[in-house]
Amino acid sequence: MPPQEQADLWMALRDRMKVDWHEMTLQEKKAAYWIAFGPHGPRALPPKGEGLKIFNYTMIGVAVSFALFLAIRSLSGPPPGTMTKEYQEMTNEYLRSQNVEPITGLSSEGYSGKGQVQSAPKKP
Repeated sequence: MPPQEQADLWMALRDRMKVDWHEMTLQEKKAAYWIAFGPHGPRALPPKGEGLKIFNYTMIGVAVSFALFLAIRSLSGPPPGTMTKEYQEMTNEYLRSQNVEPITGLSSEGYSGKGQVQSAPKKP
C-alpha cells in the first residue's frame, strides 16, 4: 500500500477511534489494535539470520581483541622485580614492622591471609 494511502487510512481510523468503541465494527477494532501493537516499526521481528550475524561479529571482535592482547604482550618486557614472591614477602615484613592496618590487616592479631604475596617465586 502506498504511503499516502496508508496515511489516509490511518487518519480515518484515528478519527473513528475517537467515538465510543462499542460503536466500532470488529474489523475497525482489529485494525486499530494492529496499528497500535502490530509487528511493525520497533516491534518488527528481526530478519532471518540476524542472531547468527551478531554472533559472528561478536566472535570477530573477541578474536581481534585477543590478537591485540597477544601482540602487546609479546612486545612487553619482563615483569618488574617487585612481582616476585620474595619481594612481596619482604613487603609483608616491612608492613608488619610499621604496624600497618593493626585492626583487620597484616599487623592484626591472628592474621592468616597472604598479605601482599600474589606472585610465584623468582625463577633462577
